Amino acid sequence: MQDVIRLLPDAIANQIAAGEVVQRPASVVKELLENAIDAQAKNIQVIIKDAGRTLIQIIDDGCGMSETDARMSFERHATSKIRYADDLFRIRTMGFRGEALASIAAVAQIEMRTRRPDDEIGVLLRIEGSEVKSQESVACLPGTNILVKNLFFNVPARRNFLKTNSVEMRHILDEFQRVALAHSEVSFSLYHNETEVYNLYAGKMSRRIVDMFGKNYREQLVYCQEETPYVTVKGYIGKPDFARKTRGEQFFFVNNRFVKHSYLHHALLSAYEGTISDGNHPFYVLMLDIDPSHIDINIHPTKTEIKFDDERSVYALLMAAIRKAISVNHLAPSIDFDLNVNFLSPISQARANAPIQTNTSSYSPSPSAPTKRESDNLSNWEKLFEGFQKPIPTASQPELDLEETTTEEISPSTLGSRANEVNADEDPLKNRRLAVQIQNRYVVSAVKSGMMVIDQRAAYERVLYDRYIKQLTTQNTVSQQLLFPATVQLPLADIPLLLEIRDEIAALGFDFDALGPGTLVVRSIPTDLPSEDLQQIFEDLTEQLRSNYSDLQLNRAETTARTLAKRFAHRYLVMLSSEELEKLINQLFLSSNPNNTPSGEPIFTVLALDKISNLIKGG
Repeated sequence: MQDVIRLLPDAIANQIAAGEVVQRPASVVKELLENAIDAQAKNIQVIIKDAGRTLIQIIDDGCGMSETDARMSFERHATSKIRYADDLFRIRTMGFRGEALASIAAVAQIEMRTRRPDDEIGVLLRIEGSEVKSQESVACLPGTNILVKNLFFNVPARRNFLKTNSVEMRHILDEFQRVALAHSEVSFSLYHNETEVYNLYAGKMSRRIVDMFGKNYREQLVYCQEETPYVTVKGYIGKPDFARKTRGEQFFFVNNRFVKHSYLHHALLSAYEGTISDGNHPFYVLMLDIDPSHIDINIHPTKTEIKFDDERSVYALLMAAIRKAISVNHLAPSIDFDLNVNFLSPISQARANAPIQTNTSSYSPSPSAPTKRESDNLSNWEKLFEGFQKPIPTASQPELDLEETTTEEISPSTLGSRANEVNADEDPLKNRRLAVQIQNRYVVSAVKSGMMVIDQRAAYERVLYDRYIKQLTTQNTVSQQLLFPATVQLPLADIPLLLEIRDEIAALGFDFDALGPGTLVVRSIPTDLPSEDLQQIFEDLTEQLRSNYSDLQLNRAETTARTLAKRFAHRYLVMLSSEELEKLINQLFLSSNPNNTPSGEPIFTVLALDKISNLIKGG
């Protein structure tokens, strides 16, 4: 019988290895930048075309390579960093496996010019799909100039899996930022389609942060440093007041290598406990320096995950360092004894200042009259149950006029949606009584079979989604012009995501443009948008966009509708009048799918009478 096991050809083996190392254009940028750092470059230039699909070029003034080293650098497992197995636990360089250039050359067309400072002439190599096409002597500057053209030209299936240019460019910016932050002593520049994106001069870390993220970061930076024989922590954290909903500006570096470590992130959030709101994320750039023998960086091909031999000690030290910085700089909130925290939130306060309606469910007491409110609560507690004492509507007196609901003008808190047919025998609204609201979060109503509980946020997410889909289809919306255009500061990597769906967002009533790196100018917003901070709107919007682009395979209109509906549904967690509650329920059950949100979450449940009885009895 013929033998069936054989060695793979080098070209195929390299393509398999490339699948782990080269996942997208950003992977190439990361590997080549790390090579330039290891070559002790002081100036590094990055040139990108078509988000890396067409060209990725890295130019450095590092030590360069000899003719033999240049050829060897494209061989698998060829490296100058490792000689013995023990060297794996003494690594201070960025790269060490010797797979990067071989993997890149397996799936791209490569041109590399390199020269050592002491050599009179350099070498030019041309490689396509792991095959060396030519090698010749050439006059060039000291250092290395490498061009990666037509990534995945010989693996079209991999190329088809690349995202849009804005998404791929965002990943490139992420990798560029990580390397540039870790090495503020090196000058970096980045160009995309011949447009300068970054031009970062060598200097202190604080200057690198400000140059990269904007001048407004100067006032929020707080220096943090703590030294022990085991590990040293230093860097900058952001003041609690500047914490954002969006993630992406959190950077941990261990021995100048960017790492993702949820355990360390938890330590930092624990240190911030009590100073920032839930769901917010503080800015930080923190460098941990530790003896390489205490860590293992060889557990993941991209080298962004590491293990410590004593994680608890690192956790405790990091948390102590952050708490010390917060305390020394007086960043913890002081207690205001004149403030009664039991009163209304800013949103509810605004509603409380409106004219008082006769319906008790929309009444919001003024903070200036707590005594009167307490008295009223004692004497009028029966009104809490008014909704359940209404007579059941008869056939000649229907509780819902569906035709009227679909044609009336829609208020800001109750939005139009597409009607659907509901089987009368399965209609949960049948014999429904007046609804009541619980903690601005849930809507409860008695139905024939028991009690219906509606998640208010989820209901608005469904109603908003249907409305946005309709607006995106008909291009029929109304916006309000801002008296003075507002500026919004966002991470530079998030701007391309917003610009890519600008047409869809404009169809919903937003008008904005990019105004310099990381800045948007907003001219108009939808008329029915709840009053809130535009900065927070766009921060949450980009956070949702990042999540949806990675998790969903949808067209842009549906992605936009889902993103905005999920984002803005939270703004409707306010006190509603009886009419607003009724309209919300009506429109929910006229929507395309009253049972679930666009992402599949349940919107309501009906508790049968026997289930309620069991709950009361503790069963």
